[in-house]
Amino acid sequence: MKTVQKGILNRLYIVVGLMTLFLIVIFVKITQIQYSEGDKYRALSEDRTVRNDTIFSNRGNVVSEGGNLLATSMSKYDIRMDVVTVKTEVFEKNIHDLSEEMSAMFGKSVSEYKAYFRKARRNKNRYLLIARNLGYMDYLKVKNFPIFRLGVYKGGFITEQKTVRAHPIGKIAERTIGRGNVGLEGAYDSYLKGSLGWRMKQKIANNQWKPINDNNEVEPKDGSDVITHLDVNVQDIAHHALLEQLEVFEADHGCVIVMETKTGAIKAISNLGRTSEGKYYERLNYAVGESHEPGSTFKLASLLVALEDKVIDTGTVVDTKKGKMFVYRKKVEDSHKGGYGEISAARAIEVSSNVGIVKLIQEQYKKQPQKFVDGIVKLGLASKLGLEIKGEGRPYIPSPKNKKRWSGISLEWMAWGYGVSLTPLQILTFYNAIANEGKMVKPQFVKALRTEGKIEKVFEPVVLNEKIASPATIKKLQRILENVVKRGTAENIYTPNFSMAGKTGTAKKVVNGVYSNQDYVASFAGFFPAEAPKYSCLVVIHKPNKRKGYYGATVAAPVFKKIAQKMYASVPVSEEIANEKPTIPALDVARKKYYSLLNSEKKTVPNVKGMAGMDAVSILENLGLKVVFQGIGKVKSQSLRKGQKIKKGNTIVLKLSS
Repeated sequence: MKTVQKGILNRLYIVVGLMTLFLIVIFVKITQIQYSEGDKYRALSEDRTVRNDTIFSNRGNVVSEGGNLLATSMSKYDIRMDVVTVKTEVFEKNIHDLSEEMSAMFGKSVSEYKAYFRKARRNKNRYLLIARNLGYMDYLKVKNFPIFRLGVYKGGFITEQKTVRAHPIGKIAERTIGRGNVGLEGAYDSYLKGSLGWRMKQKIANNQWKPINDNNEVEPKDGSDVITHLDVNVQDIAHHALLEQLEVFEADHGCVIVMETKTGAIKAISNLGRTSEGKYYERLNYAVGESHEPGSTFKLASLLVALEDKVIDTGTVVDTKKGKMFVYRKKVEDSHKGGYGEISAARAIEVSSNVGIVKLIQEQYKKQPQKFVDGIVKLGLASKLGLEIKGEGRPYIPSPKNKKRWSGISLEWMAWGYGVSLTPLQILTFYNAIANEGKMVKPQFVKALRTEGKIEKVFEPVVLNEKIASPATIKKLQRILENVVKRGTAENIYTPNFSMAGKTGTAKKVVNGVYSNQDYVASFAGFFPAEAPKYSCLVVIHKPNKRKGYYGATVAAPVFKKIAQKMYASVPVSEEIANEKPTIPALDVARKKYYSLLNSEKKTVPNVKGMAGMDAVSILENLGLKVVFQGIGKVKSQSLRKGQKIKKGNTIVLKLSS
């Protein structure tokens, strides 16, 4: 028996010894971890329960030249509550008042909110949703509610801020303003985005984190504002003029650009595409990205090269015969049936004779086509403009050096704008150079950068080519373009009230590899006023309904005129006036009537019949009325009668007649 007991005791001693040894090993390991590896495991633990949470900065605004917001960042707030943090006495004392405030702001009953908070407390909810997407003012109100005003630790108030992008003027110029990596937003992202901040957060539940402190560890720095050259008034005029014409002609898409002649500043740019329901919206940035065959607007570049090479003059006579010719069995034909017979080179542009310009270029460059191509390249038409905005279309100018893409008809087809490819903005830059006395400036969307209310950087005009042609050639081309409107293909938009100059363009579109007889591109490029150009403008409309019209003069030129006309009426033009003041009684009477009405504080509609349209518009708009006018010249009738009480914002329609 004693032997058995002794054996049991021995085994027990062995077990105790092993357990003691095991405890010693554990103790040694714990000591080792605590002193030699403690920092490592503490950091690992902290890393799993505490993190740095990035705070994104407010993105800078995109602003029009006049200060209107085109794109802006708006802070939105999600509010949550750590119900467990709040002491019982604080919770019970303030739960009714908190529920009343919540009810008043968000609509549910006081009893519903009480039940909501009590259930969360029973369930130990540390991340209870209070509200989503609050604006800043509403966020401040909620932050001051009972319990919440005690902050993170005592009141369990959790704030999650996020930033959203808004476009206050709606969809106008949306593709140019852009989003993400496109448009001005993408081009100036490094300035707009600012720098990030961060704040410490602690894990309180599965995938739920709350701020450790009330304040951020590092505050984010807001981005700079991008001040554009866009004028919202001109933009509105251009947008609606294009939209109206697209709807009338049921076109597929189109664009319009208005540029300041001297600086290249883009005052308006609109790109509208058609949906399957027949509505139009800013689908793609056609003005910047869509390269296409320009057709007749390219004829001016062909004439310029020939004039600069001195192989012809504007008076050089070309026989268009019956308006038809063949180049390697390919037909070149004028739109005017029967042709124009013998006409000058200048007249060939005015009436847009395809045969005329093709013959002129063929006769002078058939044996030296590379010389003609070099002249076109010298104008800058074979190179991108180098825009900051991504997605600029690549121009294409064929060359005899590329045997695979040069054929027996390439020279002649280039002469009248086929076989080449340019974007609308590249075409307008060329026409703007003609208006700007031969100086080609880069199109410019952005005027300056502003940081914390101060101008940080100003973007000066960039000259691409100081002189694309001699002053003599430029003057001749300016006169020809003025005559296109006075007596050429665009005489349908001529008016004696203000001067315009430009060139119509009509080009067949390529469909399935061949030129279509149904789908066309109608365009008009020009500038105004003709005698002292301040603005250049290009209108391009793709695939108008052929039954309604497809020529540049019919489809695109009226849009140009409408824009020019409304800009004349609404945009002030600075002029230097000589000191001499000739006395013209009729003008003196009109002037006195104008200033009398302008300076009077009328509360009733005045009689503006017989006044010049621009004067009447100025007076009525200063009285708070919205003015719509039809026609040109002097006011013949007004929709609101004289003496009628003025209500701000009412519309008055004026009918004008020359």
